[in-house]
Amino acid sequence: MYGDPKTIRTILTELGDTWAVVGLSNNDRRPAYGVAKVLQEYGKRIVPVHPKAETVHGEPGYASLEEIPFPVDVVDVFVRSELAGAVADDAVAAGAKAVWFQLGVVDEHAWDRVRDAGLEMVMDRCPAIEIPRLG
Repeated sequence: MYGDPKTIRTILTELGDTWAVVGLSNNDRRPAYGVAKVLQEYGKRIVPVHPKAETVHGEPGYASLEEIPFPVDVVDVFVRSELAGAVADDAVAAGAKAVWFQLGVVDEHAWDRVRDAGLEMVMDRCPAIEIPRLG
């Protein structure tokens, strides 16, 4: 359900190529850093979202989703589960088309709110793992 293959394919191939990566900083030891690089390698534009608002992989960062001055298609969430619901709500408010919670990030109430708002959503999956599976 939370990682439905059809939904994964739709998000990765049909909903757009601008991905806000919440929790992305220049710390190359964090999973977000490597996943963002893989997204770039597959043609996605990454938008770092982190309180430090650092430039990562050549893309300028923003301190919050609200500060991004252009539309984003997918919000990829690398924060603890207890913080992820608020990020999902911000993604809905920002007009994103989909929300992607990374491995280990689960919030069933956020899932319900995002889906009720008409967005696609995946939880507890990693796009860097799923993209190569598309073939």
